[in-house]
Amino acid sequence: MTAPRAEQRAGTPQPIRERLLARMRTPWWAMFAICFASAVVLLDTTAVNVALAEIGTGLDAGLDQVLWVINAYLLSYAALLVIGGRLADMFGPRRVFLIGLAVFIVASVGCGLAQDPGQAIAARLVQGVGAALLTPQTIVIITRVFPADRRGSAMGVWGGFAGIVAAAGPTFGGLLAATLGWRWIFYINVPVGIIGAGLVLLAVPKLESGRKQRLDVLGAAVLTAAMLAVVYALLEGEAHNWGALWGPVTVPTLFAAGVVALAVFFLVERGRQDRDPLVPFEVLRDRNFSLMALVVGVLPCGLGGMMLLTPLYLQEVQKFSAFQAGLLVAVAPLVSVFIAPYSGKLTDRFGGKYVLIVGLGFFAGGIGLMAALIRDGSGWPVLLPGLFSVGVGMGVAFAPASVMAFKNIDPTMAGSASGVFNTTRLCGSLLGSAAIGAVLQTQLAGGDTTKAIRLTYLLPVAIMTAGALITLAVRKSTPDAREEAAAAESAPGNAQASTR
Repeated sequence: MTAPRAEQRAGTPQPIRERLLARMRTPWWAMFAICFASAVVLLDTTAVNVALAEIGTGLDAGLDQVLWVINAYLLSYAALLVIGGRLADMFGPRRVFLIGLAVFIVASVGCGLAQDPGQAIAARLVQGVGAALLTPQTIVIITRVFPADRRGSAMGVWGGFAGIVAAAGPTFGGLLAATLGWRWIFYINVPVGIIGAGLVLLAVPKLESGRKQRLDVLGAAVLTAAMLAVVYALLEGEAHNWGALWGPVTVPTLFAAGVVALAVFFLVERGRQDRDPLVPFEVLRDRNFSLMALVVGVLPCGLGGMMLLTPLYLQEVQKFSAFQAGLLVAVAPLVSVFIAPYSGKLTDRFGGKYVLIVGLGFFAGGIGLMAALIRDGSGWPVLLPGLFSVGVGMGVAFAPASVMAFKNIDPTMAGSASGVFNTTRLCGSLLGSAAIGAVLQTQLAGGDTTKAIRLTYLLPVAIMTAGALITLAVRKSTPDAREEAAAAESAPGNAQASTR
């Protein structure tokens, strides 16, 4: 009787939960889960901007206070990205991703319930903390669950998803604000975030580092202070004409203090390389990672310049409404949606170096084309070739930069690397916006808006061209022991163990 019972038990179907886990623990399901869950951060980044007027009216806030509803989020987000990445190395990217998502959801409720500007700004600060915990984990998870020969395709899909959200964010935010009220821009994060958390729990393996690590508290404190000074100076610089902030403290002084603090941070880290540093110098010594960390900073410079200057031209010269201008500019991210997956496949097949250079060329060429064609009397169709080219550049350039950066990074340091990578991208965006704003203001003093915009377009063109030149210095990656270790880790037996 014992044998038949044992056979019967052996033949008993697996519980539904185990069967569901077995089916969903695949790389592409993991990709879908992190894309869906990350939508709350990506949407809020762009959707809030279009509802600033409604937020100001609803909270009885002045212009400075309303702008800090955006800036408070960026401040905490930028200051904590490296720490958020390091926590992934310590506790596993899935766990930190879920904690960040939970913080973001709770803060979103706080934003929606805010009754005055102070409450809204405080809630946005907390939202930035959640985003800083969540954002670095996306690249870590992709690089850990996908084999090396498929990461380009995965990054391409991720880039396409980001393009969709970038295109939909302003329209979606404007629609919510107009129909349900601005508070629903934040409330909508709750159901999306909860469903996303469930998907992540089902589809993403734990991916523990396997080694106990400690947080470098001193390094974290110095880096946070440095980033707060640099980012605050960049955010407030234009509003204060790059002069006095308070008392004897000026914008350049605060920025310089932040740069000095960054130098102190690296001195601190140099003495801690054998004791779980916040930023392992081994990551920075990887030539391709360091080069791509620079190049990934130029991409948002080009995109930010295009997104600032093109709507300005359409509204000030062509007399478009904000909604009409937004629809036309959305051509670029929509084009990138269809290009990005093919860029990833090309990266997997041929390597990323020349794919990235082509992408940067299309990006710079598209902006240059708009600068060459716009005139006071020209219609909006002259922008379409340039917007299409920018969209191709956006779609082509995202995947190869990320793939080349993380090709040789040790998995136990992927979180730290991702934090640095995302920080340089955000700082590039802030520096680019500040530089473009300063150049535009100088050119507008001449009184000719179209000429001012045309000349300012040349700055992002120059920045993108510099990025292409930097990419030429990338060395061809070859399979090494790390890749073999990653392949061994993804073998059937080990993959099964990692999902438990």
